[in-house]
Amino acid sequence: MSDDRGAVDLVDLRVDGDTAGADGDSDVEADDGVDDTADDERPTVVFLGANNVGLEVYDWLCDRESVDVLAMLTEKSQLPLVERLHPDFVVACGFTHIVPPTVLAVPERGCLNLHPGLLPYARGYNPNVWSIVDDVPAGVTLHYMDDGVDTGPVVATREVEAHFDDTGKTLYDRLERATVDLFAEAWPGVEDGTATARDQDDSLATTHYKREFVDLCELDPDEELTTKELLDRLRALTFPPFDNARIDVDGETYYVEVSITHEDDTESGDDGRLSSY
Repeated sequence: MSDDRGAVDLVDLRVDGDTAGADGDSDVEADDGVDDTADDERPTVVFLGANNVGLEVYDWLCDRESVDVLAMLTEKSQLPLVERLHPDFVVACGFTHIVPPTVLAVPERGCLNLHPGLLPYARGYNPNVWSIVDDVPAGVTLHYMDDGVDTGPVVATREVEAHFDDTGKTLYDRLERATVDLFAEAWPGVEDGTATARDQDDSLATTHYKREFVDLCELDPDEELTTKELLDRLRALTFPPFDNARIDVDGETYYVEVSITHEDDTESGDDGRLSSY
């Protein structure tokens, strides 16, 4: 689930017309022969993110002439730069670190996060996995950040239909595409101030933490589960090339994946069974 594009630690950090390194030392001359005064009224953004979909959203924002993206930050240690740059917005996508209240309070127009879960369902880590395990609706959400875990007011959502033959990987891939599409649809309203946000219904909320995913991967051969519960767990944990679900039997460790085929896609005949072996 890591980013295979080699995300950079800090991209295009601009302060008063200069490009600066993480230490604040400018290494590019400010006078590039271009009159930047026309851009002074554009809203400014600091982007937080590191994974593939985060980079897609970042690129989309950078291509947008009506907004000035000051920096991309990927590490928790870089968050103090938000206070230095004092952007109008912070936008996060694929940023796995908790953003402290001191940083959340900096942007006058708020901090927004793209979450690959249909809030208030599947708050926290691995929403693609828990949408399957908990049998709750899947989707993506653009919401304002507060000091809770994915609890802030919701700007926009897009539901992504999940099927019984989905795995954690196939659902994740569709959630990625929906994330980019949702942001492109919702951001203009955020930028021009016409978008509204609604509070989440906490009575519907499900929340999971990183430790719970680790525990989910450990299969107990003596645990009693229904067939569907077991299949849901295994398909949620199927995310090639990663080995997630593991079981220890007779002193040996085995990794488990599952593949489920809809009857319309079977190659085994009308009833889905081979007539002979």
